[in-house]
Amino acid sequence: MQHRTVLITGGTSGIGRACALAFGRAGYQVAITGRDQAKLDDTAQALKVAGVSHLVLRADVGDEADAARAVEATVAHFGGLHVLLNNAGISMRAKFADADLSVIKRLMQTNFFGTVFTTKAALPHLLKSKGSIVGISSIAGYRGLPGRTGYSASKFAMNGFLEALRTELLDQGVHVLTAAPGFTASNIRQVALAADGSAQGESPRDEGKMMSSEQVADEILKAVQQRRRTLVLTGQGKLTIFLNKWLPGLTDKLVLGHFRKEEGEL
Repeated sequence: MQHRTVLITGGTSGIGRACALAFGRAGYQVAITGRDQAKLDDTAQALKVAGVSHLVLRADVGDEADAARAVEATVAHFGGLHVLLNNAGISMRAKFADADLSVIKRLMQTNFFGTVFTTKAALPHLLKSKGSIVGISSIAGYRGLPGRTGYSASKFAMNGFLEALRTELLDQGVHVLTAAPGFTASNIRQVALAADGSAQGESPRDEGKMMSSEQVADEILKAVQQRRRTLVLTGQGKLTIFLNKWLPGLTDKLVLGHFRKEEGEL
């Protein structure tokens, strides 16, 4: 993997940062994007300490021009692109009836259109390298979750986009992976949007019982190396998808009960 390059969107925390370190240690040159300069600087320092050749780019993937600029800067700096890891994402926690529609729009802009914009800019380079396109999706992209209507919608959209793209590229040598980490100990729930668009501020779940971001990153790296189509992690995630396919009515009740128990009442 010497001199291979990965671009990771939202690479300053959680799964994105863990992937930057995992891919870097595996021999990749690493470019990451993020909107917070302080977090970019902190991640850059971690990559430097790990001896990883890296580039940090302040960019908002939900902005088409920013997404294209990040891709072109990566290619200009490293001379090519072999893996695009669409990781940047926002979550939410609110009933649809209570949520401001601007919250739904923000999620779609980052989670779905951010993937579309960055992939569009990166595709010519990935066709040249016969590389990989990765989308960090979610169990919420296979099974709609109460209180996360906008998040589920954005991840269903991502899954459909990547499935269609995989089929288009089937005979052109580009690998497309959809990864659903399941519930992971990362910061995405702490910064999830409430009904009014403000940050939720804390996770409603016990992070200590979840798969770590580092474990998820190692699994994603292996899935890229093996050029897998899909990756679904955690027993709970796999069971949810299985039950939703074969017993959807029962799954509706189980999912609703689970989330009501989680926070008292959705």
